[in-house]
Amino acid sequence: MSQKLYVGNLPYETGETDLQDLFAQAGAVETVRVMRDMATGRARGFAFVEMASSEDAQKAIAKFNDYQLGGRNLAVNEARPKTDSGPRGGGFGGGGDSRRRSEPRW
Repeated sequence: MSQKLYVGNLPYETGETDLQDLFAQAGAVETVRVMRDMATGRARGFAFVEMASSEDAQKAIAKFNDYQLGGRNLAVNEARPKTDSGPRGGGFGGGGDSRRRSEPRW
């Protein structure tokens, strides 16, 4: 069963191919997704790597957590499931926390 890993503190110039090649040293990589800013397309400094098995994922964590890449120490651990933290504010109505401002802040 595949397992998704969070990879943080990435150099901004790191691409999917770079991570694919790096994590392939620990086992079979299924997918790599570098998270990018929607407006600029610039990498946000973290990614998700899906390893083919739990064993490969544990090898990758052991090998690449605190691994130096581009002058930065990577943070590699099991990805946590995305949680629904409720309304995020933003001021465009739609319910939410009554303590928040209801109009946008310009």
